[in-house]
Amino acid sequence: MTAERRDVAQLFRAYGPLIYRRALRLLDDEALAEEALQDVFVRVIRAIDRYDDNQQALNWLYRITTNHCLNVIRGRKRRRAAMKAYTEAPRRTAARAVDLTTMRGLLSDADPQLALAAIYVHLDGMSYSEAAVHLEVSKRTVGNLIDRFNTWAQRRLEAT
Repeated sequence: MTAERRDVAQLFRAYGPLIYRRALRLLDDEALAEEALQDVFVRVIRAIDRYDDNQQALNWLYRITTNHCLNVIRGRKRRRAAMKAYTEAPRRTAARAVDLTTMRGLLSDADPQLALAAIYVHLDGMSYSEAAVHLEVSKRTVGNLIDRFNTWAQRRLEAT
C-alpha cells in the first residue's frame, strides 16, 4: 500500500462518520449520504497529492463534502417539489427559521460562497468565528456573507 493510500485510509477512519453525518444533514437521505461519503473519498483519492499538510484535514474534507452535497442538491429533481411545497405553505417572514426543505432549496440557488456561510452558521450552528476558520475569511466577512444571504433569501421567499 502506498503512503498516499494509507493517508486516505487514515482520513476515512478518522473522519468518515463526520463526513457521513454532514452529508446526511445536507441531503436528508441515508442512501444519498452514503453515496456522498464514497464520492467525497473518491475525490480525496484524486486530490491527495494536492493536500497541504498544513491545512486542517477536517476543514478540507468539510469543504469537499459541502461542495459535493450542494451539487447533488442542485441536480435533484426534488428541488422543484421543495420550492413548490414551500410556496403552497402559509407565508413566513424571514425572521422565522425556515425548515430544512426550504433551506435546501435556497442553498441550491444561492451564490456558492453565501451558501457555504449559511450552511456553517444556519445548519451547522457554528459561530461566526468558527465559520470564519472553515471559510478562511474574517469573522466580519462571515457576518457580511450571512447578512447578504439572509437579505437574498428574504427577497426570494417574499417573491414566491
